[in-house]
Amino acid sequence: MSELQLQKTEITARDGTPVRLVYDEAADILEIFFGENGPATGIELTDHMILRLDRKARRAFSLLLLHFSILSEQTEYGPRSFSLDKLDKLPEDLRELVLSLLTSLPVSQFLKLSQLQTSSLKHLPIAYVESQPMAVYA
Repeated sequence: MSELQLQKTEITARDGTPVRLVYDEAADILEIFFGENGPATGIELTDHMILRLDRKARRAFSLLLLHFSILSEQTEYGPRSFSLDKLDKLPEDLRELVLSLLTSLPVSQFLKLSQLQTSSLKHLPIAYVESQPMAVYA
């Protein structure tokens, strides 16, 4: 049986929030914790990205990135991007809260959002994972 390979790092986000990065090398999972944590709701952004948040306090607790090395991979044209297709299934108020948290510090320091315009009426949120956290483990 192999030994558990957890790497933990504490940093301060650009907005002053204490951030704890916990990387499980064997499972290739990075969880980024923002400040103190408590009871949270998990929101699937994609099959491999989960945002944990407190709806009442309107703040993010953590961002869970499954298959981190793939999510943060650079391609020939830049960072690998992912459609946040799971947001369409959320109630409008929760979707707005999630998008607000994703585009604000400290979350936006690690997950970058953009949009793909598929037609004149349809805008699809897409995201890429900032590869910066991995530098901590290099």
